[in-house]
Amino acid sequence: MKTDLASVIDGFSKYQVMIIGDVMIDSYLWGKVERISPEAPVPVITGTKEENRLGGAANVALNIQSLGATPVLCAVVGSDLRAQTFYDLLETQGITSKGIVEDPSRMTTVKTRVISQHQHLLRVDREIDSPLTSEVESRFIDHIFSVLDEDNISAIIFEDYDKGCITPNVIRAVVEEANKRNIPTLVDPKKRNFAAYGDTTLFKPNFKELTEGLKVEASKTNPDSLFEAAKVLHNEQNISLVMITLSEAGVFISNRERYYVIPAHIRDISDVSGAGDTVISVASLCLASGLDPFTTAAVANTAGGLVCEKIGVVPIEKDKLKDEVIRLQL
Repeated sequence: MKTDLASVIDGFSKYQVMIIGDVMIDSYLWGKVERISPEAPVPVITGTKEENRLGGAANVALNIQSLGATPVLCAVVGSDLRAQTFYDLLETQGITSKGIVEDPSRMTTVKTRVISQHQHLLRVDREIDSPLTSEVESRFIDHIFSVLDEDNISAIIFEDYDKGCITPNVIRAVVEEANKRNIPTLVDPKKRNFAAYGDTTLFKPNFKELTEGLKVEASKTNPDSLFEAAKVLHNEQNISLVMITLSEAGVFISNRERYYVIPAHIRDISDVSGAGDTVISVASLCLASGLDPFTTAAVANTAGGLVCEKIGVVPIEKDKLKDEVIRLQL
């Protein structure tokens, strides 16, 4: 009997999802450029508007919330004024900060984009991306465990931006504990820790991350080559499911025995920013709901395509996802 996916999506509200990763503030400065500086041959921008938004792993939390579930964000920030800005953004959004740990030796990551007449002129990154010290690492792991004891967590997402919050020790400790508790673990990897995510449930690199992380040759249009690469992750890291996002070519997913490719649906693409965050958010709730891996990939692929129709980084809308799975008869 065919699964009623609209009812499954309605049921997302039952779940709490833990997101572990690198959080940041996405800051925007809009203005006008009308002259060149007399001090150097650079444009002078007259600022007209500033805005701060939740970014990095916090954008995954926004997606989880938009899908009706409850996000629990676990991250390390600095003990600085920017951390207070981050807390204020969480509070405004109604997302708990109980999973956040402060480290006075770090700064809260801020990425500032300077934009004039819809043209992106400059980005300024203020961050420390070195790994956590052993003391902060231990404190962070203990804090994650305390949240797991307090809350009924249905899935854990590692949202890795290579900013140092996720370390091999954090990964090992949390994955081991999650497996004891039968909580699925999902990974959105970056290069630094690519080989550290052993024994996880679902590993979701994009095509570039896969080929660079494994140093292999593969083709988006040759699923057999993708399966050969995925087998390395299945066999050497004991990863249960490998989901590879392929942009315009859709999504590849495999277990140890077989694979499927879910083609991208024809859409009016405006912006691919944030689509990966949406894909892993939806996948986490699909697995928590007990959907099979291939249906999970189909729903996540649909959600990723929907957010690409929007300009900028925006979370998926639950009702639009429901309408789309009905329209596509998934």
